[in-house]
Amino acid sequence: MNEQQQTLWGFMRQQSDKLLEQTIQHIGLTFISLFIAVLVGLPLGIFITRRKQFSGAILGIAGVLQTIPSIALLGFMIPVLGIGPKPAIAALLLYALLPIIRNTFTGIEGVDPAVKEAAMAMGMSKWQVLFKVELPLAMPVIFAGIRTATVITVGVATLASYIAAGGLGEFIFGGISLNNTNMILAGAIPAALLAVLFDFLLSRLQKLNLKKLKTATKILPLLLILLSSFYFIPSAYGSKLRAGFTPEFMGRQDGNLGLQQKYGLKIRTLVINDAVMYKAAYEKQLDVISGYSTDGRLKAYDLVVLDDDKKIFPPYYAAPIIRENSLKKFAGLENILNLLAGKINDSIMTALNYRTDYLHQSPERVAKDFLVSNNLWKPARNGNAGIVRIGSKIFGEQYILANMYSMLIKGNSNYDVATKTGLGGTKICFDALTNDAIDFYPEYTGTGLLAILQPSPKTIDSLTGNKDATYNYVQEGFEKKYNIKWLKPIGFNNAYALMMREKQAKKLKIKTISDLKRYLESK
Repeated sequence: MNEQQQTLWGFMRQQSDKLLEQTIQHIGLTFISLFIAVLVGLPLGIFITRRKQFSGAILGIAGVLQTIPSIALLGFMIPVLGIGPKPAIAALLLYALLPIIRNTFTGIEGVDPAVKEAAMAMGMSKWQVLFKVELPLAMPVIFAGIRTATVITVGVATLASYIAAGGLGEFIFGGISLNNTNMILAGAIPAALLAVLFDFLLSRLQKLNLKKLKTATKILPLLLILLSSFYFIPSAYGSKLRAGFTPEFMGRQDGNLGLQQKYGLKIRTLVINDAVMYKAAYEKQLDVISGYSTDGRLKAYDLVVLDDDKKIFPPYYAAPIIRENSLKKFAGLENILNLLAGKINDSIMTALNYRTDYLHQSPERVAKDFLVSNNLWKPARNGNAGIVRIGSKIFGEQYILANMYSMLIKGNSNYDVATKTGLGGTKICFDALTNDAIDFYPEYTGTGLLAILQPSPKTIDSLTGNKDATYNYVQEGFEKKYNIKWLKPIGFNNAYALMMREKQAKKLKIKTISDLKRYLESK
């Protein structure tokens, strides 16, 4: 059943077990981070009311931490804490600190000095004044800070799936990659509802009278600990090997769904972004990953591709796809783009990817070196006959191809180029193309077949394994349905693949995906 036939409610019912698991993980991540943030932020807020000379620095640092883009903060944590919940929790608690520290400081500072003086006159110590006068009177303001921190944390926690920490972001990013609106909404709606629910519950606590608020304050830590424990509910699979799959791979028929249906493969799985997946495998944090057959990190990290002996991965031959209107607008553009046709095979693309993915050379340099070595590079004409808009997905191979096409256009025409690289997954790129935000981008025949056209399983089975039949099918389907043309294939097949560390695969005698299944069943 494709997305157009399936309702959102139908999808959520079908994925109810997974949705419940992700929701529980999301709640757990939120409240583990919030609990630690309260333990750190509340004392810091109290401290700067007593040492005001430190208030500017502490609030300033907390403010700066909150201005760092969340995905960047997660990236900074990975080298220190690895992948999984640790870096996610660390990043989330840093985001939650500012409102808690600031509101604790503001709430205590807002207590009437006359009330504090009266308490001191009655013989109370400084600690008694703090716990019996200042904190109870400041608690509504402190709760407001915790309330703000909770809403922020629920939202930012969706990014935790990028580093294998789970949560509702798995559906959101998988849906973006798969052009599946139902999947996006299945993750986004519960996340939004959680934020609204927790905000409402905390707002009710905030409005309690002082006596009831004291009772609620005693209950709140226990509640935070309880909700935090949700994250540690064990996974359904207890296999010794651990897999890391991208959000897109998790929801694809030529991905995890196919592995389960055709191979019956059951393995403990973490959802992870491909930017950190390979290194996690190399560092033995993951045993099996969903990679790409021409990825340069195969060579860099000594990984081996498991043979797809039941053929669930269709051909993924790359080719530029372009709007028919753009071909009419930019005369000669098709011939320029086809200059790259057939020029890059699998081994060449793997070597180019290795230079960007592992040697960290710029995509511009790698693209130019290739064009020069193949006598395809020409100096830019700096023309002004129009601007061709090139898009790309968010990984190195696409950046390289986008730069190659940019240089070919500038050197062989009077057109200028605007590159819109890093557009995310399939959905964002394809939507940009159909909405006339870009003119073309490099796509893959398997993705066009499964993620965009989404034909019947019978049609998919008839095409899998035949690269020419797959190309002809997507070429005809795109032109008929979207008025988009597939140009000539570039030459390489960047198919999905399951990978393991070469030494581990040899030790366990695993060469095929069926071997992997048999090994898991024997344990």
